[in-house]
Amino acid sequence: MSDRAAYGVDSEVGPLRTVMLHRPGNELRRLTPRNNDKLLFDGIPWVGRAQDEHDAFAQALRDRNVEVLYLGELLTEALTDPEARSIAVTGATEDLRLGDTLRDYLHSALGALDPAGLAEALMAGVRNDEVRVGGLVTSLLAHEDFLIDPLPNLLFTRDSSVWIRDAVAVTSLAMPARSRETQLTELIYTFHPRFAGADKVYDHQLEHVEGGDVLALGPGVLAVGVGERTTPAGVERLARRVFAKDLAHTVLAVPIAQQRATMHLDTVCTMVDVDAVLMYPNMAEEMRALAVTTDGDQLHVAEPEPFLVAAAKALGIDTLRRIDTGLDPVTAEREQWDDGNNTLALAPRVCIAYERTVETNARLEESGIEVIRISGSELGSGRGGPRCMSCPVLRDGV
Repeated sequence: MSDRAAYGVDSEVGPLRTVMLHRPGNELRRLTPRNNDKLLFDGIPWVGRAQDEHDAFAQALRDRNVEVLYLGELLTEALTDPEARSIAVTGATEDLRLGDTLRDYLHSALGALDPAGLAEALMAGVRNDEVRVGGLVTSLLAHEDFLIDPLPNLLFTRDSSVWIRDAVAVTSLAMPARSRETQLTELIYTFHPRFAGADKVYDHQLEHVEGGDVLALGPGVLAVGVGERTTPAGVERLARRVFAKDLAHTVLAVPIAQQRATMHLDTVCTMVDVDAVLMYPNMAEEMRALAVTTDGDQLHVAEPEPFLVAAAKALGIDTLRRIDTGLDPVTAEREQWDDGNNTLALAPRVCIAYERTVETNARLEESGIEVIRISGSELGSGRGGPRCMSCPVLRDGV
């Protein structure tokens, strides 16, 4: 890795040194029963409690000597750069719903904000009744309509970027409610001094790939979920790019039957040790993987194999230990819904999990995994657990 003091991730379980989070803010206060479905939340979170839970999550990380970076702070600092400001304002006002009069007004108004104010507007959005401009568009829209949509899913920093060794993949999010998130992430990686010189292996204008679908099983081996969020074309593009930069030797394409509860690969499978995975048993037996490799000129796609078999082969080990969610199909389904599979490894055999997934946590501990429990009664309303809420920036090797 080019600069281990700054960034680089080789695996899911290497000792975690630096992580990017997003503390929930006013963007969550924009959720209403009228718009929460569109904005991909299952309910209206109690924001104050969600912030308390998130603060406890961040403190649990710091207690294990993990440096915590906050996306909102990084964005504000990046927006001190005039070019970053210009790109941000243009990106936020290109929506065709606005029309020329409103677009010109917003472009000017946003451009006049200081970096903190601009970051807040980009994250929390701008409502029609918060502007003072005439014109046909604002007259025809309801007062509560958003001119710039809020981004409540920023909470899930895993999805908008993923580090693959010392290169960052700024992802391309499939759902319209999230498409603008990666514009902000790209600003951070392009303009923040912390990431000066960072190599980029993907960007938000390419085929759809979401970070929750990308698991670094071990050095040189990626598993990528394929479905509604990460498309087959996205996996192919990512594979070509990581192979070209020699960041991996094998990419396992893993088709998943996607529903609300299983939207990403990391909602059904996460690693908790160098040779152990936590898996949702109701899907584990049917999960298959296609190993993608290259000889430098073209991609080679192997026949589908059981996921655990293909993963062990790619890692060069005899077998991967499987730890199941829950004790029976009904318990497993309940705990998977509560993000029981979505653990964040802090080191081999150490992970953070929601406290409510009681049976899964017990099975982890029976398997020799230390479980650090956090509360997630409000954080979980967007369907994401500790792994979803964290983007590892630096891990030590294993």
